[in-house]
Amino acid sequence: MSKAILWKLVIVVGVLALFTWLLYPPEEKIALGLDLQGGSHLVLQVETKAAVKSEVDLAINRIGQGLKEKGITYTSVLSPEGSSDIEVRGTDPVHAADVRDILGTVVPQFTITTSGGDFKVSIPDSIKRQIEATSVDTTLTVLRQRVDELGVKEPIIQRQGAAGDRIVVELPGIQDPDRAKSVLQDQAKLEWTAVAYPPSVGDYESWRPPSTKEATIAMFGGTLPPGVELVPEVYVDPTSGTRTEVWWPLQNVAAVVGNDLRSARRSVDQMQRNIVDFVLSPEAGKRFQAATKENLHKKMAIVLGSSTKKEVISAPVINDVISDRGMIQGRFTLNSAEDLALKLRSGAIPTAVSIIEEHTIGPSLGRDSIHAGVLASILGFVGVGVFMLVYYRLSGVNAVLALLMNVVLVLGAMAYFRATLTLPGIAGLILTVGMAVDSNVLIFERIREELRLGKAVRTAVDQGFSRAFATIIDTHVTTIVSALFLLGYGTGPVKGFAVTLIAGLFCSVFTAVFVSRFIYDLVLGDRRDVESLSI
Repeated sequence: MSKAILWKLVIVVGVLALFTWLLYPPEEKIALGLDLQGGSHLVLQVETKAAVKSEVDLAINRIGQGLKEKGITYTSVLSPEGSSDIEVRGTDPVHAADVRDILGTVVPQFTITTSGGDFKVSIPDSIKRQIEATSVDTTLTVLRQRVDELGVKEPIIQRQGAAGDRIVVELPGIQDPDRAKSVLQDQAKLEWTAVAYPPSVGDYESWRPPSTKEATIAMFGGTLPPGVELVPEVYVDPTSGTRTEVWWPLQNVAAVVGNDLRSARRSVDQMQRNIVDFVLSPEAGKRFQAATKENLHKKMAIVLGSSTKKEVISAPVINDVISDRGMIQGRFTLNSAEDLALKLRSGAIPTAVSIIEEHTIGPSLGRDSIHAGVLASILGFVGVGVFMLVYYRLSGVNAVLALLMNVVLVLGAMAYFRATLTLPGIAGLILTVGMAVDSNVLIFERIREELRLGKAVRTAVDQGFSRAFATIIDTHVTTIVSALFLLGYGTGPVKGFAVTLIAGLFCSVFTAVFVSRFIYDLVLGDRRDVESLSI
């Protein structure tokens, strides 16, 4: 055996061993897509217009907190119904400069107008557009964090549509689609807010609000005070299904909001009930300490929701001053406590998100897809192999060996790049086999042509490979360019097809040109007197 053949043998065996090692064990190295293992496909619509309202609500809280820290009294900080403006009412004109400093810190790019002790803050149109544009990016980031917390392997989360305000989420292997939807869709805006007690209430600790809005408003004389809003607390009895609802009057400036959280986790209290422990940032801890000190032996509501819908989780009595650590108590199950902690850790979604498209694929359907895909691949490979053996005789063995190696290389490459195998990906793999054998057909037909011209076997093989090489490269490059467009502009399944096809095309060039040529060299050796070739 010559040195040239020996080096080729080392390269072929080395590449085959490397890619086999990358592939093994395949069930751990290659992740299955949504269509093969089941799961959920969701298309989410990001309500970019609502992002402005969320930004306004956050600014209201920051302004109210800033005024309290400075010791500046005020009547209310609110946004009028249907408006994105912020109004600060009832401050002492003596503190006008301090109020402007607070507004300049919280909303530096907003327009501020003054009338005595009242201030009006307006959002410029350019800032509104900027908030709407960044809301989708922020939502994407939060969704990725939440999906990571769910432990989903190889999820797909990406923008979709010309407007860019839709997000495609694919969760392969998810066992509880309803829970996943709740985790993804819930804005999870958490607030700790002081209760605004009606004038007639004397016992702060035991007071519970009425079950209707009207009755709660009536306790204030028929009109809610400025800066007070009604938020429901709903309880559904797990046994009877009875729904109980009360309406809490709450200050619209929260003491602490979800953005102030540093961490949250599920735990249990002394009665073994599920709770959520939380830790605040140092700055928020100071504010929370001042708020709980101000509301000692009164109730503070823990509110969860969005800019359009809020709900009181619980309204515990503040029995001691709390700084940066506390707990959220409510009627939590194990999963609901885990989910709330997950949402709080990942942060609040900056705007409302709605599900506009949903597909759920069961694991049994995924297994059927795998079975059908594998069967189609095997039948296709066997069919191609039989044709090559019948039509090209012993040279067909050369092609079959190259095809087998091509499949191993493709799967090894997918395992290395952590590509997700989908049903279209299996189709791409089958197409790769066709492309690879097409290269062998070009080479073999060129060798036949050279033999018909009366050339020696060794010369015919050499010229067959060299003259077919340019055509093989040309066909593969054009197909790769097309596949790159599919990869760049396609979504999940289309990308899966493109990834498999591109990997297969590169491997096809190696196996059809280098490996197939090596097999001929190994069989023919250095002999120049070979009289016939089985082709």
